[in-house]
Amino acid sequence: MGTIRFVGLDVHAETIAVAIAETGGEVRSLGTVPNTPEAVRRLVKKLGPIGSLRACYEAGPCGYVLYWQLAALGVACDVIAPTLVPAKPGDRVKTDRRDALKLARCHRAGELTAVWVPDAAHEALRDVLRAREAAKKDQLRARHRLSKFLLRHGLRAPTGVKSWGTKYMEWATRLRFEHHATEVTHGDLLHEVNHVRERIARLEHAIDTIIDQLPATRKAVVDALQALRGVAKLTAATMVAEVGQFSRFSNPCQLMGYAGIVPREHSSGARIRRGAITKTGNAHLRRIVVESAWAYRHRPSVGYELRRRQQGLPPHVTETAWKAQHRLHDRYRKLVGRDVTKQKAIAAVGRELLGFAWAVAVATERAATTALAAA
Repeated sequence: MGTIRFVGLDVHAETIAVAIAETGGEVRSLGTVPNTPEAVRRLVKKLGPIGSLRACYEAGPCGYVLYWQLAALGVACDVIAPTLVPAKPGDRVKTDRRDALKLARCHRAGELTAVWVPDAAHEALRDVLRAREAAKKDQLRARHRLSKFLLRHGLRAPTGVKSWGTKYMEWATRLRFEHHATEVTHGDLLHEVNHVRERIARLEHAIDTIIDQLPATRKAVVDALQALRGVAKLTAATMVAEVGQFSRFSNPCQLMGYAGIVPREHSSGARIRRGAITKTGNAHLRRIVVESAWAYRHRPSVGYELRRRQQGLPPHVTETAWKAQHRLHDRYRKLVGRDVTKQKAIAAVGRELLGFAWAVAVATERAATTALAAA
C-alpha cells in the first residue's frame, strides 16, 4: 500500500481547501479546488493510490455529499465533529488553508472524533421529519401572530370555544374590520395559519407512507419503540432517524451523552460539582425525548392507544415498557418531592427514558438481524 497520506479538506459551498500529511513526513497545503464532482475526482487521481488515502472534513451545512462522492471513489473518509477539533487558546488566525492543515495534522495524530454518517435513504427520512418539526415551529409563530393581532383589537373567542379548533377558525374567519388595511392584515395572518396547517398535514401523510416502506430492521425498531409510553409513531421515527443504529452505542450512557442530556461536571480531587445538562449533542433527539418524558408524570397505566401500539410486539418489549413506566414515574415523584423543579425532573426522566429506548431498540435490532440471517 505504501505511505499513508492523510488529507484534510476544508469544505465550502464553492471551494475545498486541501492539505496533506504523510506518515512521518511534512504537512503541506495543496491549494484550493472547486467543490464539484469532477474536481474531486481529479484531486483523488492526483493524490496517488486510492488505498493509501485517509480523508477527513468537518460536518457542516454542505452535508455528506462529499463523503458519498469519496466513498464511491473508494477513498476512506471521516466526517469530523467540529466542536471536538483541538484548538490552541492563543491562535487568533483562521483561514481555509490553516484549517485544512490542522485537519490533516490532527487526523494523522488520531486526535479527531468522527461522526456517524447515514446513507442517502436514512438522510432523506431525517430531512422529512425535520421538515415537519420546522413546520410545527412555523405554525406556533403563525398562531401567535394571529392571536396577538386579535387581542390588540380587543377580540376574544366566545366562551367554550377551544383555541385553534374548527369553531375557533370559523369564528376568526367571519371577523370583519372597519379599515381596509386591517382587513388585509387579518386575511394574510389567517391565510398563513391555514397554509401551515395544510403543510403539516401533507408532511405527516408523507411520513406515514415513508415509515411503512422502511427496511424491515428499521421498521421493527420504530414499532418496538412505540411500546413505550409517550412514544407514538412520529416520536419513534424521529428517534430512529436521529440515532440510526442504536447498537452503535455500547451502553445507554453513551446515547445519553450523544443527546446532550447528561449533567455537566467540573470535579477535582475530593470536590465533585455537577451542573445543568450539557446540551452538547443532538438537539432534535433531546427535544423529542424530553417531550415524551412528560407522559411519566401520571401513574403507570396502559390505555387504549398504548395497548393498540403494543399489539403483536414480543413479550420482553412490553415488559421493558411496563418496567419503564414504574421506574420513571417513581423517579419523577421522588425528584418533585425533593423540591426539584418540574422541568429539571422531566430532564432527568427523559435521560432514563432514553436508556429504556436503547434497551428496546438494541434487543429488536439483534432479533431482526438474527431473523434475516436465518431466512
